[in-house]
Amino acid sequence: MTHEPAFRRTPLTADEQVRGQASMAPHIAQQLLATGRWRVSADTPDVVELFQGAARLAGEMLQRPVVSYANGRDIVITFGDEGPAD
Repeated sequence: MTHEPAFRRTPLTADEQVRGQASMAPHIAQQLLATGRWRVSADTPDVVELFQGAARLAGEMLQRPVVSYANGRDIVITFGDEGPAD
């Protein structure tokens, strides 16, 4: 009987984190424009951090507030409150 090695995640390097955020931001921005929200699995703190950074970049691209909510399994990214109209 052979034993499979346990799955272990390797944390992203700082460079990989930056590149991952930059590559995901356009996709997130496109999904936000199309549906108003985006949901993806994010079950570890480093994955949550990756998507939160990408959400910030998407908000900058769209010039609109973007918020993200994580619950330990998923992260939901959506448009934030624009604030009161003047």
